[in-house]
Amino acid sequence: MRMKYRRLLTLLLLGLFAVTAQAKKPNILVILFDDLGYSDLGCYGGEIDTPNIDGLAKGGVRFESFYNSARCCPSRASLMTGLYPPQAGIASFTTRNPDKRRGPAYLGRLNDRCVTLAEVLKPAGYGCYYVGKWHMHNETGPTQRGFDEFYGYMLAHSHDQWDADFYRRLPEGRKKEIDRKQGDFYATDVFNEYAVEFIKQGQKADKPWFLFLGHSSPHFPVQAPAASVDKYYEKYLRGWDKLREQRYERMKQIGLIDGDRWTLTERSLVPVDREDIANGFPGKPNPAWASLDRARQKDLARRMAIFAAMVEHVDRGVGKIVDHLKRTSDFDNTLIMILSDNGACYEWGPFGFDGTSRRGITTLHTGDDLRKMGGPGTHHSYGSGWSNLGNTPLRLYKHFTHEGGACTPFIAHWPEGIKTKGKWIRERGHLIDVMPTLRAAAGADYPRTFAGNAIQAEEGVNLLPAFNGKSLPDRPIY
Repeated sequence: MRMKYRRLLTLLLLGLFAVTAQAKKPNILVILFDDLGYSDLGCYGGEIDTPNIDGLAKGGVRFESFYNSARCCPSRASLMTGLYPPQAGIASFTTRNPDKRRGPAYLGRLNDRCVTLAEVLKPAGYGCYYVGKWHMHNETGPTQRGFDEFYGYMLAHSHDQWDADFYRRLPEGRKKEIDRKQGDFYATDVFNEYAVEFIKQGQKADKPWFLFLGHSSPHFPVQAPAASVDKYYEKYLRGWDKLREQRYERMKQIGLIDGDRWTLTERSLVPVDREDIANGFPGKPNPAWASLDRARQKDLARRMAIFAAMVEHVDRGVGKIVDHLKRTSDFDNTLIMILSDNGACYEWGPFGFDGTSRRGITTLHTGDDLRKMGGPGTHHSYGSGWSNLGNTPLRLYKHFTHEGGACTPFIAHWPEGIKTKGKWIRERGHLIDVMPTLRAAAGADYPRTFAGNAIQAEEGVNLLPAFNGKSLPDRPIY
């Protein structure tokens, strides 16, 4: 009789453990690129080496048509709140002095009628961590909007990835766990190291964790270690015309696009701006690569090689994160999302610019100066010709709500929650969908009020059914 009771008790305990394991909340990792083009990743047809992200795509799902808000801070506001940018208070850029005549949509910071992902996930039991670029105003910073720990910077783009003093650890008074000195500091790599560090902290807390990794790469100034840049230089001497054609063919081969439905557009127009900014091409198509003299081609190839190296360094960090998750048995129950805040950036003409943005200065680098590009203290962009490549086969760029400005790669990976591995999802998704999707995965509630304020209803839909082969409701997303 006792043996029967023991067996029954054992079975009950095993069942309890099984239910507990099944109900365990997933860890959540959101990785956001800055100014990555639609086809820059290898798993979207690009020639940049991104094997770790490609591996996640192979084991998860990719969206054909996933949309952002075409600019840095509006996209971040939408992604972070599940609302459209005007609803969150950041219809345009952040500002300390909002023009009241423009109304509350242009407040220039996150308003009090929205909640962040962290403010929703923390009550569901999550530890919340943020690494990298915030760009939703320093008066509504990450530790003021639900995140427990932060390392990165608050405003705009990273002005110098080699300057360790530009980056902050919050809350105030926190000692930097990773304190690389000048000369041994490269922000993209340090962001990746902090991602692993914060994951370790979350694991020690013995509760599910949410990490937002907001890389500044590959936003200008394009900067990367010279050794990483060198491997790409010869490749980009082939020029943007040939590489666009090659990307387009690879995109068809991997099943991303249908050649009958998706055509390779002509070279995009250079936006009309001041003549000194657009390199003499405002309102004209980007020039044919073959029309450029060899010195200009070498300068441009170096700029694009730096951009590619920045993307590769993000991917290397993804590899380190994945390795850590596998070693600690957290990989299978971690939901990972990878996307970009907007399309590739044209600023401001086909030859790029040097120095502070909008000054319109473009320097032709030659000889020994080529290899110095992208080093400490440098400030270059790669221009509209290469961003046209980045957005292959789409038209236009960041700033514009054409496909080239607002369509992003989107990858989701979660072995315990996504069963349709390696599939392309043809349903349309949007940044507003991230909030309801993460809520559903985490079992978190969306509040009607928060901190004494009425909260606007979320706008998006839960994407988890689409991750597993089901259809989403037909809806306008803009």
